[in-house]
Amino acid sequence: MVESLISAAIAVVTGGFVLSNRIHSSIAALDRRIDGVELAMATSYVSKSDFEKVLQRMESHMIRIEDKLDALAETRRA
Repeated sequence: MVESLISAAIAVVTGGFVLSNRIHSSIAALDRRIDGVELAMATSYVSKSDFEKVLQRMESHMIRIEDKLDALAETRRA
């Protein structure tokens, strides 16, 4: 009886260590992936001023297109 309890206790402790090791390795892998995402974001970062410049250019192009469409619609009505 004592031998079976000792065997069961050893199995439980060993299982706990194995489970702890797997959890630790999963957390380490997740940490490496997060570090990779942080690095990718840092390398492709766009400053706010650059973004505003591009957005302003895009808006001016859209306004020009709208004006051309309005002019085209006016000529078709006439």
